[in-house]
Amino acid sequence: MQSSNPVLNRSSAFAPGHGQAYPGAAPYGQQQSPYGYGGSGMPPQQQYQGAPASSRPMTLDDVIVKTAITLGVVVASAAVAWYAIPTTFVGPAFLAGALVGFALAMVLSFSRKVNPVLVMLYAAAEGVFLGIGSKFIGSWVGNDVIVQAVLATMVTAGLTLATYKYFAIKVTPKFTKMVVIGTAGFAGVLLVNLLLSFFGISTGISGMGPMGLLFAAIGAGLAVFNLILDFDMIEQGVRQGAPQNEAWRAAFGLTVTLVWLYWNILRILAILRGGD
Repeated sequence: MQSSNPVLNRSSAFAPGHGQAYPGAAPYGQQQSPYGYGGSGMPPQQQYQGAPASSRPMTLDDVIVKTAITLGVVVASAAVAWYAIPTTFVGPAFLAGALVGFALAMVLSFSRKVNPVLVMLYAAAEGVFLGIGSKFIGSWVGNDVIVQAVLATMVTAGLTLATYKYFAIKVTPKFTKMVVIGTAGFAGVLLVNLLLSFFGISTGISGMGPMGLLFAAIGAGLAVFNLILDFDMIEQGVRQGAPQNEAWRAAFGLTVTLVWLYWNILRILAILRGGD
C-alpha cells in the first residue's frame, strides 16, 4: 500500500482492478492503477499469502489510533522546536527538518514494508519544520494565526471526509492520475525553487507576496484532493483485509497530507493578514 500525497504514489496494494488484493478478499471495481504492483514486482495477493495466519486484518480503528500517535509526535516535536531551539539555530533547524522529512518520506514511500520507527522519525522531523515555521509566521502576523490555521485544517479535513462519504465520491483512475500528476508537478516546482534559493535566486513561490499566495492556494487545493485519495485508499484497504501493519502506512500518508494542508493554510492566512 502506498499513499497519494505530495511525495508518495497511490497504493497498488489497495488499488482496484487487481482482483483479490488480500487472501479471502472479494474483488472490487474494474479500475486500473497506473503504478503497477509497487516495489515487489508481484501482485498483492502473492505479497500477502505468506503472512502469518495469526495476523489480523487492518481496521479503521487501527488507522485512527496510529494516525493520532503520528500526529501527536508532530505536535510534540513542534512544541519542542518552538521553545527549545535557540535563535541562532532556527534557520538550519528549519531547513534540516524539511530535508530530513522529505528524505524519510521518500524512503517510506518506496518501502515494501512500512517501518513504524521511520514513521515516527518522519513525524519528528516534520514537527521541527512546522514548529519553527509557525513560530516565524506567528512573530510576523501574530500567534493567533496558528490557532486559526489548525482549526481551518481540522474543518477542511472534516468537510472533505464528509463530502467523500455523503456524496459517495468514486475515485476513478482518471481522477487519480490527474491528482498524482498535478501533485508531482507542484512538488517539482517547489524543489526547483529550493535549489534556486541556494544560489540567491528568488521566484516568490515560497514568499509572502502574491506569487506565494497563489502557490499556497494551489497547494491547499491539491492537499484536499490528496485527502480524498487517502480516504479511498484506507476504505479499500479495510474492505479488502490489508495486513494490520499497513495501518502505519495509512497513518503516514494522512500525516503527510495534513502537514501539507496545514502549512499552506497557514501561509494563506498570514499573507492575507500581512504584517501588523
